[in-house]
Amino acid sequence: MSGLLRICTAGSVDDGKSTLIGRLLYDSRGVYEDQISSVEKASRNRTAGPIDFSLFTDGLRAEREQGITIDVAYRYFATARRKFILADTPGHEQYTRNMATGASTADVAILLVDARHGVLDQSRRHARIARLLGIRHFAVAVNKMDLVDFDRDVFEGIASEFAEMLAGAAVYPIPLSALNGDNVITRSDRTPWFDGPSLLEYLETVEVARDAADKALRFPVQLVLRPDQDFRGYAGQILAGTVRVGDPITAWPSVRSSRVRRIVTWDGDLDVAFAPMSVTLVLEDELDISRGDVITNTHIEFGKRFTADLVWMDERPLEPHRLYVLKHASGTTTAQVDTRLLLNDIGRVTVETSRALIYDRYADHRGTGCFVLIEPTTNFTAGAGMIAEPRLDQAADQHPGSAERIARIARTAHSEGEAIEAVRRALEELLT
Repeated sequence: MSGLLRICTAGSVDDGKSTLIGRLLYDSRGVYEDQISSVEKASRNRTAGPIDFSLFTDGLRAEREQGITIDVAYRYFATARRKFILADTPGHEQYTRNMATGASTADVAILLVDARHGVLDQSRRHARIARLLGIRHFAVAVNKMDLVDFDRDVFEGIASEFAEMLAGAAVYPIPLSALNGDNVITRSDRTPWFDGPSLLEYLETVEVARDAADKALRFPVQLVLRPDQDFRGYAGQILAGTVRVGDPITAWPSVRSSRVRRIVTWDGDLDVAFAPMSVTLVLEDELDISRGDVITNTHIEFGKRFTADLVWMDERPLEPHRLYVLKHASGTTTAQVDTRLLLNDIGRVTVETSRALIYDRYADHRGTGCFVLIEPTTNFTAGAGMIAEPRLDQAADQHPGSAERIARIARTAHSEGEAIEAVRRALEELLT
């Protein structure tokens, strides 16, 4: 079992997310005495009892005034069995982009639903976004069960709807009352028809595969380091995989091969490094590599066209064929999309970039499978995309012939002299 679990909450406004998280932190002793004292003094909802648990996470003054969560609030807590990083995300439709941000790094999503209201549009939107972002484990927390007299039929109806919506994922529904603590930390005797573990017990025991270090190597180059004539290293973060000294690698888009000579860090050289470490790789050969290139040990997609699932987060609609700035891994280019989307729409679109990208399907690699679209006039992050498939009509781009490969090498050179030398070496490789 992993020692650290990343969790996010999701659901509509007033479903009780912040209260649930506050209760979870309080009952698991995840808050300090001075925080408890401060919350006791500030508690606004005296009908909820001596403590308003939502105040443990609603940190912004505007949040407290409005009684809603606006930003993503991150909390760290631990039990004897596991450590947790928890993202309390906003439920209001206006802040859907913040929910997507909180869910982007989560292993498990807690989807809250008010038992009185059932599954709302925002509940479905959050579930779909979390699924698109690759979350495979869901705790469906049917909250406020005390207000429907712990009706089993109500719970099972909501659980069934989520099970159908999240087909293919691991879904664990649980009836609870965040306000009263039923089935949050300990199992409640007010739900004798429910024999599963409490929410905390589920979070402590859920098995989550976090195998980034076991995947194929993905190392986007962020910076080329050349402090003197004797050193040329490529700095960046390993997004996936493991690299060892002596390993064969391929640099994209030049499709040139070499081996790792050194793995350099601030604290000295390493024999092996793995995701998510930040290192500098020194290769045995001087390849034509620059910022935005990717070092791998397997094939990776390469091209200007692909389909993606796009979450649009700008009040201005996504306009087809308008140029946006696309940020992907350590590189940036411009791109246009073929479909019009409105605020909070989620759609399958075709993206065409000005410069060829080196990418993966999001389902295979999160780090090289996602991108954001930026509105160029405001620098506002307007859309978040998850790459679904390369376009078939770019097959020729992905398997270049010799002439195209040499042309790519020449295009990626930093000077005319480098281009001539790179082409010369490429021709030698082909002829020997």
